[in-house]
Amino acid sequence: MSEDHKPLPVDGYKPQSQNNVDFVNNNKRVEEEVLRALDFYKGLPDIDQRWLAIGRTGVEQAFMAINRAIFKPGRVALAHEAEVSVEVAVGAGLEAEKS
Repeated sequence: MSEDHKPLPVDGYKPQSQNNVDFVNNNKRVEEEVLRALDFYKGLPDIDQRWLAIGRTGVEQAFMAINRAIFKPGRVALAHEAEVSVEVAVGAGLEAEKS
């Protein structure tokens, strides 16, 4: 199906195909299954809660990265961007490295 969905009203997002929307919706369901398992483990006394929290963060970051790989949001222009040239920014970085 080639129907495109309008982008989110967020800078950097673009229209998405129905396939991409379906992929991400599936990922969200799989992620929810994993998070609910982690919620169950959180209630168990013999589980190291620190490592469980680290694992939960890793799962959330992994799904976020996978979904970004599918939706491919772009970078956005900044209001002051026209005032700052790349050469000035690069030059400032090189001066900092010399110090």
